[in-house]
Amino acid sequence: MARQCAHLILAALIAAAALAGSALAQTNGAANQANVPTPRTADGKPDLNGAWGGGGGGGGNREAEEDANGNISEVFPSRRCAPNQVKCSEYTNQSEDGEFTARMSTNRPIYKPEFWDKVQELDMWTNKNDPIFLCQPDGIPRAGAPTRIIQTPRDVVFFYGGGDYRIIPTDGRKFDPVKSQDVFFMGYSVGHWEGDTLVVESIAFNDLTWFGKGGYFHSDKMTATERFTRQGNTLRYEVTVTDPEVLAEPWTVTPRVARLSPNPDAGLLPEPTPCRDYDFANMVTQIRH
Repeated sequence: MARQCAHLILAALIAAAALAGSALAQTNGAANQANVPTPRTADGKPDLNGAWGGGGGGGGNREAEEDANGNISEVFPSRRCAPNQVKCSEYTNQSEDGEFTARMSTNRPIYKPEFWDKVQELDMWTNKNDPIFLCQPDGIPRAGAPTRIIQTPRDVVFFYGGGDYRIIPTDGRKFDPVKSQDVFFMGYSVGHWEGDTLVVESIAFNDLTWFGKGGYFHSDKMTATERFTRQGNTLRYEVTVTDPEVLAEPWTVTPRVARLSPNPDAGLLPEPTPCRDYDFANMVTQIRH
């Protein structure tokens, strides 16, 4: 029994060392990407053009893999597919369940006391209530960093998975009072530069999206501030949301770092797969997606 325990301890130590080595390799890889010179556009701004992914670009701090052709892929932390995931088997990771890992983070929005019951109820019935099951954009901040950016001296275009996109002016304009009265899934946005950081301010959200899994809803009083900072071939994405209606304080999502894909075909986005509706009448269990 003692020998068996010793073998188990040794195996655990080897596994821990392997995980540490893998994490160190990923950290060193990101650091090397950041140490190269930062390209700039003709007007002197950091060049954000390109396809960004890997290292937690669009969906958190996921493990990234890069093949010989420069294609960057991420391991999706889920044991099973959401109904709207196309080719889900290519992205799932049977050894990690996103339903647990997504709820283990200590960085979560802080709601006013009277709204915690609603958060827990939405989470309990997430298989019926989560907006991810609807044919609609994920919203901010759930969409994460864009997977493709096109930058001009006047604006930026963000492309996201599933065919969603945003066109945001960066010419110094302020919010239009008329447009500010409407509501949008991805908000009404204007951008400006603060040094080498692109800052995107967004208002006029509807209340039909969530911050993410866990029942983290918001009201139509939400605003968001996103920051994009390129260092070498990495892009740091930060976003802070405020919602005086339901949140006790502003919430800053854990920053994400995306890597530029060197593959010249990486930005050639395929035609998006049409969204499909599902039979909600048969979604009667609390098994989470």
